[in-house]
Amino acid sequence: MKLHIGCGGKRIDGFLHIDIMPISGVDYVSDARVLPHADGTIEMIYASHVLEHFGRHEYAAALREWYRVLRPGGVLRLAVPDFACCAALYVEGGLARGLSDIIGLMVGGQRNGFDYHRMVFDEPLLTTALQAAGFRTVRRWDWRTTEHASVDDYSQAYLPHMDKQAGRLVSLNLEAVR
Repeated sequence: MKLHIGCGGKRIDGFLHIDIMPISGVDYVSDARVLPHADGTIEMIYASHVLEHFGRHEYAAALREWYRVLRPGGVLRLAVPDFACCAALYVEGGLARGLSDIIGLMVGGQRNGFDYHRMVFDEPLLTTALQAAGFRTVRRWDWRTTEHASVDDYSQAYLPHMDKQAGRLVSLNLEAVR
């Protein structure tokens, strides 16, 4: 079984779709920190731009929960806004509209009570958090090589917007193996 946590209604064949919002395309509504699955029963979890919605004292609990339900050898595939990349683009002056180009990545879309970002990540911080949760291997992943490459989500976020050829990927895409 594979889980797509925080799916936002975007469907991936072969996945069970979970979101906190009761919207079309969601198989069941759940808080991502409390999954109704037995220990070690899930093959893969995909969570694109979900983890940053938990506060700095909350996100580790989500990682531990996801670790709990993954089977040994199971994969957690994460995508979060890449704070280091966004900060570099801002400092370098590489943003056409300045802060407006990255503000959604930093604070969320704020379209509803769940659409706020409460944490930022860079690769060292997220890697350390994944290892602290028990994951043994952490590596980057390329959205183009996944079974969900056709799903246009924030794991494919580039600046300038949608310039996947010459732009910079502003999503930190890491996967961890249990």
